[in-house]
Amino acid sequence: MQKKIKKNIRQRFLFKNLEKKRLIIKIISNNYNLKKQIRWKVEQRWFNFDRNSSLTRIKNICILTGRSKSIYRFFKVSRLQLRKLASTGFLPGISKYSW
Repeated sequence: MQKKIKKNIRQRFLFKNLEKKRLIIKIISNNYNLKKQIRWKVEQRWFNFDRNSSLTRIKNICILTGRSKSIYRFFKVSRLQLRKLASTGFLPGISKYSW
Protein backbone atom coordinates (compact mmCIF):
# COMPACT_ATOMS: atom_id res chain seq x y z
CA MET A 1 0.00 0.00 0.00
CA GLN A 2 2.90 2.36 0.55
CA LYS A 3 3.64 2.22 -3.17
CA LYS A 4 0.13 3.51 -3.97
CA ILE A 5 0.48 6.33 -1.47
CA LYS A 6 3.87 7.40 -2.83
CA LYS A 7 2.60 7.25 -6.41
CA ASN A 8 -0.37 9.43 -5.50
CA ILE A 9 1.87 11.99 -3.79
CA ARG A 10 4.15 12.08 -6.86
CA GLN A 11 1.18 12.57 -9.20
CA ARG A 12 -0.19 15.43 -7.12
CA PHE A 13 3.24 17.07 -7.02
CA LEU A 14 3.63 16.79 -10.81
CA PHE A 15 0.17 18.24 -11.39
CA LYS A 16 0.85 21.14 -9.06
CA ASN A 17 4.12 22.02 -10.82
CA LEU A 18 2.85 21.70 -14.40
CA GLU A 19 -0.67 23.12 -14.01
CA LYS A 20 0.24 26.64 -15.17
CA LYS A 21 2.14 25.39 -18.20
CA ARG A 22 -0.79 23.18 -19.21
CA LEU A 23 -3.22 26.10 -18.94
CA ILE A 24 -0.99 28.39 -21.02
CA ILE A 25 -0.61 25.79 -23.77
CA LYS A 26 -4.34 25.13 -23.74
CA ILE A 27 -5.19 28.84 -24.06
CA ILE A 28 -2.70 29.42 -26.87
CA SER A 29 -3.76 26.35 -28.82
CA ASN A 30 -7.42 27.38 -28.64
CA ASN A 31 -6.73 30.98 -29.69
CA TYR A 32 -7.77 31.14 -33.35
CA ASN A 33 -6.44 34.69 -33.78
CA LEU A 34 -2.91 33.26 -33.91
CA LYS A 35 -1.40 31.68 -36.98
CA LYS A 36 -1.95 28.00 -37.51
CA GLN A 37 1.77 27.20 -37.47
CA ILE A 38 2.28 28.86 -34.09
CA ARG A 39 -0.64 26.96 -32.61
CA TRP A 40 0.65 23.72 -34.09
CA LYS A 41 4.11 24.21 -32.54
CA VAL A 42 2.55 24.92 -29.18
CA GLU A 43 0.35 21.83 -29.45
CA GLN A 44 3.44 19.69 -30.02
CA ARG A 45 4.52 20.49 -26.45
CA TRP A 46 1.61 18.40 -25.15
CA PHE A 47 3.67 15.30 -25.91
CA ASN A 48 6.47 16.42 -23.59
CA PHE A 49 4.26 16.32 -20.50
CA ASP A 50 4.34 13.31 -18.23
CA ARG A 51 1.02 11.46 -18.34
CA ASN A 52 0.91 11.23 -14.56
CA SER A 53 0.82 15.03 -14.32
CA SER A 54 -2.77 15.10 -15.59
CA LEU A 55 -5.60 15.88 -13.18
CA THR A 56 -7.73 12.99 -14.41
CA ARG A 57 -5.12 10.44 -13.35
CA ILE A 58 -5.13 11.54 -9.73
CA LYS A 59 -7.30 9.34 -7.53
CA ASN A 60 -8.56 10.04 -4.06
CA ILE A 61 -6.96 7.42 -1.85
CA CYS A 62 -6.74 7.06 1.90
CA ILE A 63 -3.54 8.65 3.17
CA LEU A 64 -3.28 6.07 5.95
CA THR A 65 -4.06 2.77 4.21
CA GLY A 66 -4.06 3.44 0.46
CA ARG A 67 -7.67 2.30 0.07
CA SER A 68 -9.28 3.80 -3.04
CA LYS A 69 -12.97 3.30 -2.24
CA SER A 70 -15.29 5.34 0.01
CA ILE A 71 -12.94 8.24 0.72
CA TYR A 72 -14.03 11.36 2.59
CA ARG A 73 -12.51 14.24 0.63
CA PHE A 74 -12.30 16.64 3.53
CA PHE A 75 -10.17 14.30 5.63
CA LYS A 76 -8.62 12.23 2.76
CA VAL A 77 -9.35 9.15 4.85
CA SER A 78 -11.46 6.07 4.12
CA ARG A 79 -14.70 5.48 5.98
CA LEU A 80 -13.13 2.69 8.02
CA GLN A 81 -10.24 4.83 9.21
CA LEU A 82 -12.58 7.80 9.78
CA ARG A 83 -14.68 5.72 12.14
CA LYS A 84 -11.59 4.47 13.94
CA LEU A 85 -10.09 7.96 14.33
CA ALA A 86 -13.41 9.54 15.37
CA SER A 87 -14.10 6.94 18.02
CA THR A 88 -10.65 7.43 19.55
CA GLY A 89 -11.09 11.23 19.50
CA PHE A 90 -8.37 12.20 17.03
CA LEU A 91 -10.69 14.17 14.74
CA PRO A 92 -11.77 17.48 16.28
CA GLY A 93 -15.45 18.35 16.01
CA ILE A 94 -16.60 14.82 15.28
CA SER A 95 -18.33 12.86 17.98
CA LYS A 96 -19.80 9.39 18.05
CA TYR A 97 -23.52 9.54 17.42
CA SER A 98 -24.60 5.89 17.16
CA TRP A 99 -22.20 3.32 15.86
